[in-house]
Amino acid sequence: MSFRIPLTRPWLPPEVRDDVERVLASGFLTEGPETEALEQEVARFLGVAHAVAVTSATTGLELALWALEIGPGDDVLVPDFTYPATASAVARVGARPVLVDVDPGTSNVTAELLEKAVTPRTRALVPVSIFGNPVDADSIGALARGLGIPVVEDAACSFGASFGGRRVGGLADLTVFSLHPRKLLTSGEGGLVCTDRSELAERVRSLKRFGLEDGRFVRMGTNAKLSNLQAAVARSQLRHFDEVATRRRAQVATYLDALADTPADLPRTTEGGEHAWQSFVVGIDDRDPVRERMRADGIEVQIGTYALHHEPAFQEPAVGGSGPFPGSDEAARRGLALPLFHDLAEEQQAEVIGRLRRELGA
Repeated sequence: MSFRIPLTRPWLPPEVRDDVERVLASGFLTEGPETEALEQEVARFLGVAHAVAVTSATTGLELALWALEIGPGDDVLVPDFTYPATASAVARVGARPVLVDVDPGTSNVTAELLEKAVTPRTRALVPVSIFGNPVDADSIGALARGLGIPVVEDAACSFGASFGGRRVGGLADLTVFSLHPRKLLTSGEGGLVCTDRSELAERVRSLKRFGLEDGRFVRMGTNAKLSNLQAAVARSQLRHFDEVATRRRAQVATYLDALADTPADLPRTTEGGEHAWQSFVVGIDDRDPVRERMRADGIEVQIGTYALHHEPAFQEPAVGGSGPFPGSDEAARRGLALPLFHDLAEEQQAEVIGRLRRELGA
């Protein structure tokens, strides 16, 4: 279905065509100097020691867990309210995802909720910075250190977010971003694995290149390389990222101000954090009929994301964590994502706001 006002649309700077044509003319289309340049520029932007470009955030999560030697017999704690990729990556390395409820205010998992779900087999924590809202990295990191286990932050939506004055990317042992078209920084498809730990970065690099290291195949790996073509697209966007983020914050401010007096629950940012605003998700009652009517009128609104314990693939015994999940259930039942993208015109946003206010009787 084609929408008059889409949920999202990637923004591409005018020079991206020249950047892509330069790579095409070089004849070097697979991973190469363009990809390496992207990795270096991302690392500088985020203030981390290493950034490794990969084919997607999903493969990035798998490689991160693989690099930590997480596998069969291990439990990994993941939030129940997340896109399925988070838990699927755990299962793909042979470990068992253990589902954890989320805070109903921020829709993020907390250290307190994670601690309640720890099992004798827990070997890693994978919190999700949902919709661009950073998790409380300090409290989750303190819990992990007390347990003696690593943190892999699923920051698929959170490139540009920060917590405690530091950009997301170096707040966990490994942090994984998505470069999907719905994200503020995109390469079409792709991902980034970031870390300050050199040994983990080298292991991820090896694993994404079939296990190659120093000219020898020293471990079993896979092919998760990001091409020069994709890297060129992402590099062109990174040069404009501050401009894109500023525009996004202004659009969010408009939504927050215009919906403040309605019954909708507006998104909350983790205390001490700065939201990246990949998505603007409100909580409303009777969400599904509202969603259907707005979409029928050409305004593409969508659910926030999923409560995994309701999905057939993520029920026991495939996963651990039997609930209850009141925070996740509420977020999944009431979350409505509104159109949010760089070229969203003022009159389009005003139409979205006006239509939602009417639906809410405000």
